[in-house]
Amino acid sequence: MKSEKRGPRRLLLIVGMAALVGLVLAIGSGVEAAHLENRDSFCASCHSEPESTYVDRSVAAGPVDLASFHTTKDVRCIDCHSGRGLGGRISALTLGARDLTHYLTGHYTQPAPQTRPITDAQCTKCHGDVLNAQGFDNHFHELLPKWQELSSDAATCVSCHESHVTDGSADIAYLNQARATQVCQACHAFAGEG
Repeated sequence: MKSEKRGPRRLLLIVGMAALVGLVLAIGSGVEAAHLENRDSFCASCHSEPESTYVDRSVAAGPVDLASFHTTKDVRCIDCHSGRGLGGRISALTLGARDLTHYLTGHYTQPAPQTRPITDAQCTKCHGDVLNAQGFDNHFHELLPKWQELSSDAATCVSCHESHVTDGSADIAYLNQARATQVCQACHAFAGEG
């Protein structure tokens, strides 16, 4: 009778211990991944093209695009490519784990498709004050949330501020004036002024 009771208890103990070991490994892996993802070169080690090109630009002599300009301010890839706070980091780690699984099983594509575009929240976690500044010189930022509220076709931060294109002008924060003007005209047309 005692050996019959030990069997289920022993099995339960083994399963419990395995679950605990698995949890510790998962947490440890997450902590290590969070540490590694803080290095741009780590991200580019799996994401070959175009990400390795972006990392190469970030360590070049001078900035040539908005992303490489950000690196001069100690901004890392993960700072823009994760959401706000702990939830944003966990989301980025989850996506990274999925990408790693695809890579290790040979079910990945290169260049890697962007599955989560940069959202305004990723920009405003550092540049939130831009939306609050009032005045004609900032009306485009000030009115953007209202346009977005009224239209699903409204612009986003990256409609004007593309991080990885090299055709922008450094003197206007790496904007491409022709593309930015098109966004301005679309907003004015939506407002009935175009």
